[in-house]
Amino acid sequence: MPTITIETKVKAPLEVCFDLSRSIDLHTISTKHTGERAVAGVTAGLIELGETVTWRAKHLGVWQHLTSRITEYDRPYFFVDEMVKGAFKSFRHEHLFSEIVEGTLMLDVFDDTSPLSPQRSKG
Repeated sequence: MPTITIETKVKAPLEVCFDLSRSIDLHTISTKHTGERAVAGVTAGLIELGETVTWRAKHLGVWQHLTSRITEYDRPYFFVDEMVKGAFKSFRHEHLFSEIVEGTLMLDVFDDTSPLSPQRSKG
C-alpha cells in the first residue's frame, strides 16, 4: 500500500497537540462508539518512548488486537509508533508537529503492508 499522509491544522500550542496525540485516554474517548480500548501495556495516560500499547478493536467485523511500540521520539516535534504484533505485515505511523501562525500543523504519515500484500523487493 502506498504511504498515506493526513494534514491537520489545530488552533492550539505545539506541546498540547503533541501530548494529546500520545494520550491513551483521548484515543479511547475518540473511538468509544466502536468499542476500541487499550487492553495491555500502557492503558491510560501518555505513552512514552519504548512503551507499548495493545488495542482491541473491531475491523471488518472481526475483533483484533494490535500492539504498537513508540520507537522514535523527539518532544514536541515527532514520534513514531510501529506495530510489533497484529494483522498487518508491517505498520508504521509517524506523527509530525510544527508551529504555524494559526497554531500547530500535524502530519500523520502511515506506511503499512496488509497481510495478503505481495512481498516488496528490497533491491
